[in-house]
Amino acid sequence: MWSLDFYKGKKVLITGHTGFKGSWMCEILLKAGAFVTGYALEPLKKENLFCILDLESRMNSVIGDVRDLRRLQQVFQETEPEIVFHLAAQPLVRESYKNPVYTYEVNVMGTVNLLECIRQTKSVKSLVNVTTDKVYENKEWCWGYREDDILKGYDPYSNSKSCSELVTYSYKNSFFSNAECAISTARAGNVIGGGDFAADRIIPDCVRAACKQEKIVVRNPYSIRPFQHVLEPVMAYLMIAQEQYQDKQLASSYNVGPEEKDCITTGKLVDLFCEKWGDSLQWVNVHDGGPHEAGFLKLDCAKIKQILSWKPVWGIEKAVEETVRWTKAWQRGEDVKAVMKEQIENYYLQMKGER
Repeated sequence: MWSLDFYKGKKVLITGHTGFKGSWMCEILLKAGAFVTGYALEPLKKENLFCILDLESRMNSVIGDVRDLRRLQQVFQETEPEIVFHLAAQPLVRESYKNPVYTYEVNVMGTVNLLECIRQTKSVKSLVNVTTDKVYENKEWCWGYREDDILKGYDPYSNSKSCSELVTYSYKNSFFSNAECAISTARAGNVIGGGDFAADRIIPDCVRAACKQEKIVVRNPYSIRPFQHVLEPVMAYLMIAQEQYQDKQLASSYNVGPEEKDCITTGKLVDLFCEKWGDSLQWVNVHDGGPHEAGFLKLDCAKIKQILSWKPVWGIEKAVEETVRWTKAWQRGEDVKAVMKEQIENYYLQMKGER
């Protein structure tokens, strides 16, 4: 039975722990009683969730680059993790057009280096490599992509994540077919939630505009995306890692996304944000002629629902509401750790069917 109690006393290593998803995952695992080691670059911005939560003083935080194989090997040797979550990435589509070489180095060779470390570390029993919903060849069709659809990301970010999937597949077949380590990849949709300050993401753009009392600039209001609260995929990753730790036959590739009714246009998402924020907040459509991005993207999550009995807990309206609640608490200088604690506990109880 899936439970966060499983992680009590477990040694867990998270790459990319200083990022948005990584910080939420660290917070959950620390509350669950895990011994958490993180390996990542320094947080990129002055405002970041990792520092807001003071995670550096609460866990074993190692600053390093996943492209540095020797440094990563040293961390594995010193910490001997049992469970690994690979979140480190260059995660932005627009940035990948500006810096394609760096994007491929981090997202492809970073995965190679991580798998090489796991191949040499007998303590690791479970790995979840987090990729993206954008790994599929996008045909702009109206139904969700399934795990066995073609991997063929268009832009350098999406394509590098497709490559990360293929690298994982090759290592899994070549070196781990009879090994003790179970390996899965997880392909999640667009995440939102409190504490995301990244550039070129719609909710952080909304937050910045709202705090300045300006109109929100929306580049592609008609693009449809599988938006979901960050707790949805993070809890799914934790579930996958536990289930395959206990039964290696469950290791696979899994889509993690919202229900179809919650796959909405970016414009509708911003409408919801403005409604929840209040203060007569408005947005404006300003297409800037930027690089190619998919117009229509959905995931079919039947596999993880059937095999692991996972399902989304918060719909898009609840996701936006909780994002705004966190952000307004942060804006007022309130204790956002307390807000996160309540959100995590409420989500978890609902996930378990206890609320």
